Amino acid sequence: MSKPSKTIHEQIALLQSRDMQFKNIRDAAYFLNNISYYRLKGYWWEMQDNTVNHHFAPNTFFEDVVDLYNFDRHFRLIIFNAIERIEIALRTKLIYTLSQTYGPHWYLLPAIFQDPKRYVSFCGKISIDMSKSSEEFIVKHFENHPNEMPESWKSLEVLTLGTLSKLYSNLKHQLPEKNRIANEFGLNNQKYLVSWLLTITVIRNIIAHHSRIWNRIIINKYDWPPATPRPILSYIPNNYQRRKIFPILSAMIYLNNEISYGHHIKDEIFTLFDQFPNIKLSKMGFPSNWRNEPIWR
Repeated sequence: MSKPSKTIHEQIALLQSRDMQFKNIRDAAYFLNNISYYRLKGYWWEMQDNTVNHHFAPNTFFEDVVDLYNFDRHFRLIIFNAIERIEIALRTKLIYTLSQTYGPHWYLLPAIFQDPKRYVSFCGKISIDMSKSSEEFIVKHFENHPNEMPESWKSLEVLTLGTLSKLYSNLKHQLPEKNRIANEFGLNNQKYLVSWLLTITVIRNIIAHHSRIWNRIIINKYDWPPATPRPILSYIPNNYQRRKIFPILSAMIYLNNEISYGHHIKDEIFTLFDQFPNIKLSKMGFPSNWRNEPIWR
């Protein structure tokens, strides 16, 4: 049976009946009127001492929930910045590296791709994306060359990170250009870049939908290299540890170190954590000595 909708005041009364505390009811009503009860529920879930009856632990304040929500919002923006740099670098390296060897329309050459079915699917998707694109350089291209697909430096500009990642993944493993791109990202083996990119895409999509990163379970499994040219962590995170954001975030910092010289992403994270000292970083998989790990020093 579906639950009836509750007014803002009924939502507050329900939380009070479960022993959530409020420093300012008027402010709470304002927040609930602009951030849905259901969205905030993901942040107060861990503050319950009984998840069956939904009773809150002593000294649980609504304002702490809002602080946690605001922390997560800022954290997502920092991570999105890190992912944007990776996406732009991947697009650039695909275009340049493969165009130099196979020409401007390399992405239309079935011979350089591993899986024919995935290649056909990609061709269908890119044709749809081209036809829907309102980018001036795409529109102008088809006005001037109606029967010719754009060069890779035009066409790849309208592809999402997810499509770019799948495109890179489907390149034949023996292509030296595929390994060269992985090497330029600081990885010795292409399979780790493929694996990381697919997981980073999942995280990017979570953030694009403004969904919670704090205490999020990362359901996408990914590989971890036994060694890298420059150290990331002092240990290889196991599958359980990879279910939280810390390892893949460390990987994103590593990739940015390789392709985005002079970035300040790590400093922004330090500053944010200092601004919210009460946030439980362990809920995101951060070990107690995380600042001593090689990539975070």
